[in-house]
Amino acid sequence: MHKKYLKSVYLDYAAATPIDFRVQKAMTPFLRGVFGNPSSLHQEGRKAKLAFDQARVDIAKIINAKPSEIIFTAGGSESVNLAIFGIARTYAEWKTNADLRRKIPHIITSEIEHHSVINSVKALEGEGYKITFVDVDSEGFIKIDKLKKSIRPETVLISVMYANNEIGAIEPIGEIAKWLKQINTERERNGLTRILFHTDACQAAGILDLNVQRLGVDLMSINGSKIYGPKQSGVLYIRSGINIEPLVYGGGQERGLRGGTENVAGAVGLAKALSLVDNHREKENQRLLSLSNFLIKQIKTRIPNVLLNGAENGQLKVYKNNKQQQNIRHDQLKRLPNNINFTFKGVEGEALMLYLDARGFEVSTASACSTGNTEASHVLLAIGRGQEQAQSSIRFSLGKFTTLNDLKNLMKILPKLVKDLRNVRKK
Repeated sequence: MHKKYLKSVYLDYAAATPIDFRVQKAMTPFLRGVFGNPSSLHQEGRKAKLAFDQARVDIAKIINAKPSEIIFTAGGSESVNLAIFGIARTYAEWKTNADLRRKIPHIITSEIEHHSVINSVKALEGEGYKITFVDVDSEGFIKIDKLKKSIRPETVLISVMYANNEIGAIEPIGEIAKWLKQINTERERNGLTRILFHTDACQAAGILDLNVQRLGVDLMSINGSKIYGPKQSGVLYIRSGINIEPLVYGGGQERGLRGGTENVAGAVGLAKALSLVDNHREKENQRLLSLSNFLIKQIKTRIPNVLLNGAENGQLKVYKNNKQQQNIRHDQLKRLPNNINFTFKGVEGEALMLYLDARGFEVSTASACSTGNTEASHVLLAIGRGQEQAQSSIRFSLGKFTTLNDLKNLMKILPKLVKDLRNVRKK
């Protein structure tokens, strides 16, 4: 898809991205021409299996994993659910064995996770599992000291998102993994169960380093619809040697972890999308950071009584790689370079969103996965915003079709819209 096909200025890339035409081209043969079931042994099935297996190999190579460690899912939420419920079910006997009842499985996560994590662990809590929600600071970064203090002998899983979908906060996943490795060494000496580490990397893909060896995670979730790939496509990386119970039972596909006929076109499209965004990641990060810095400065300068939700990257240093290209080190970033979230005091966020939409600018008030929910964002509440401030917030998320001219045009109308809505509210 080219920008000319977008009828309005789309600034909600964190919710969904248009499919890249190269991804669509890669998928097309498997939507009609090569239609066989990959589990079938005839020629048509073998063609499908060959493409499906290659997609697994391609994704594994990008994240520095083994092909056998890649499990295809129908999107990021299913990937997260498989990770959390799959690990929890593995330790389910702890809840029913009288000798082990004192060791009910314990799971730790943060207060600002995506709803797929939050609602999964809450469902497990209703089943008797023990859950700890670790709070974050005013910029959305998990409090490492409190995370460390939350560890119990019966802890089996920690799930912390790589980057937040609402305020763009990039969590210190590598630091947590390094600390947890030391903890697990001590636990193994004491005969305790190793704590597994899962990260939701759906927003991080295409922007941050997904090398699972450097990150040190045991499980990682990725979503195709955030990286210009097909919707309802995703993967769960599971480090070799980790036992996990399935969510979907069927014919034994995906190592028995997800029954059902494989979505060959979706897997091929996801692999292509991940490859494309990974190849252009550094250059695009620099462009997006420049655009986001421009918009943040414009809003702060031209609109009074606003609050930036989350950390500010500022002007980061760049370095030259082997190709002499100017790049940003991703470990310098505090927030995703395409994510901007502001509280406009005295303005109803939903009203501002609708007025912007009527003028051709598509933005968001919160996570797209909470559509129809009028409650204030749990993420904004967690970083210290009040109910009214949280409901006065707008997220602008940029993407590869966003231009500087788009943002300049936005700023031609945004200050006046905010002023008018404030005046209306005063009456």
